[in-house]
Amino acid sequence: MTRKWFTSIGIFACLFFLQGARSHHAAQDVPLNLRVNVVLVQLNVAVTDNKGNYVTGLRPEDFSVSEDRIQEKVSSFEESQEVGHGPMETARRERDAHDGAPAPPAVALNPGDPPAISISRVAESNLFILFDTSNYMYRSFVFAQDAITEFIRSMDDATKIAFYSYSRNLSRATTLSSDPYRVIGGVRSTVAGDDAALYNSLLLTVKDASPLRGRKAIVVFSNGPDNASSVPPEDVAELAQSTGTIIYIISTRQAEEDPICAAAFERVSRASGGKAYFARNWRQEKEAFAAIREDLVHLYTLSYYPQPNQNRGWRSIKVKLVGKDLQKYHIRTRDGYRLLPSAGGLESDTGAREAPSGTGAN
Repeated sequence: MTRKWFTSIGIFACLFFLQGARSHHAAQDVPLNLRVNVVLVQLNVAVTDNKGNYVTGLRPEDFSVSEDRIQEKVSSFEESQEVGHGPMETARRERDAHDGAPAPPAVALNPGDPPAISISRVAESNLFILFDTSNYMYRSFVFAQDAITEFIRSMDDATKIAFYSYSRNLSRATTLSSDPYRVIGGVRSTVAGDDAALYNSLLLTVKDASPLRGRKAIVVFSNGPDNASSVPPEDVAELAQSTGTIIYIISTRQAEEDPICAAAFERVSRASGGKAYFARNWRQEKEAFAAIREDLVHLYTLSYYPQPNQNRGWRSIKVKLVGKDLQKYHIRTRDGYRLLPSAGGLESDTGAREAPSGTGAN
């Protein structure tokens, strides 16, 4: 009996050993170069002086970025196409000429540990215009269309523009296009009516913008308070922050006179790094659109690969200017983001631009 028992134990041990050997061998046959997406957290930063003038000509070394008080290393640095003629840029050119140092060229990135910073002009810019066509718009509908049309014509050829309108529901009149005449056609085809569900429609617009590469911004024209949404403005603000989408809101005197509505517009735009404007007439509407256009062409775009961080929820971001000469300037950008579920159900860094596949792991 004892001999049979030992024999059985030996057989099971052999089977276990053989099964383990097969599993180990099979594991060795599986390729280990798994495909992992690498993301860059992208920040759009406006720098202004005490008079509200934009400060241009800054370099990557002028900025300090931290996430949850962890110092981050800027991996890429982009300027808009039209900057480069301000006092800071003039000083930089004079200093470089004196030192004999040419401007640093754009270089390839190593996602694991970037050896240098890629410096370039903004290559991709996506703009969504969201127009209020609710019953608030009856009196000033044509004037608003004219202001939007002029704004579209003022944008550069590198910007893709989509035009959406909303009342109770969202209407995607034209998807992203480089053809301004196509977008203007969408503006001219809109008609007014029904209640206003601004936050429902704005949330859907942010979701449309979120997967896009490059800079993305939404310009809202609203003529009054939201009276039909099921989504609170706080949800819109958080999604915009977490996806790196800038929101600008142009509203009218009617919205400004509603303190709850005006405060909500201010919160949503400021949280995303944008601004809110309250126009009392059609001239001020055009001025607000012109101010947004100026803001977009003077933004710096900084990107970084987040350092290891155990925080799986809200991550706060702090951007500062380095150097005594720069402390007098003001910075406007989003102040953080929340990790959102990826398509595979796993959490991933958001408010970010995906790097080329197969370049590394995060």
